[in-house]
Amino acid sequence: MFTRSELEIKTINELRDLCRRYGIKPTGNAGYKVSYVTSLIAFPAIALSQLEKGMGLRRLSFEAYQNLGAALDEMNSPTDEQAALIKLTMEGKRYKAPQRWEQEKLLNLYKAKLKLEEVLELLGE
Repeated sequence: MFTRSELEIKTINELRDLCRRYGIKPTGNAGYKVSYVTSLIAFPAIALSQLEKGMGLRRLSFEAYQNLGAALDEMNSPTDEQAALIKLTMEGKRYKAPQRWEQEKLLNLYKAKLKLEEVLELLGE
């Protein structure tokens, strides 16, 4: 977050660049430093307030979170043989086509499962 003193020593061009960097519009007349300073000081608090009000990016409902968990459960876990093939694939060993495509499907499914687990962990915080 920015402090008023660190922003007030900047030029209008520097403040304009900061606003552009973060996608913030100046409050009021863009010809005055105070328009940029006000926006740059206020936007973090406004962003958190919007989150709490359910505006913009929102938290998942409990039902949606449960649905993600159900999808993860449905994916199950790899068998010992599948896990071994996944390890072998990650080491760069590949079948020739057409088995290679199935091998890639297995690896992609495993990667998707890992990412879904990560998503659930992030959303659970």
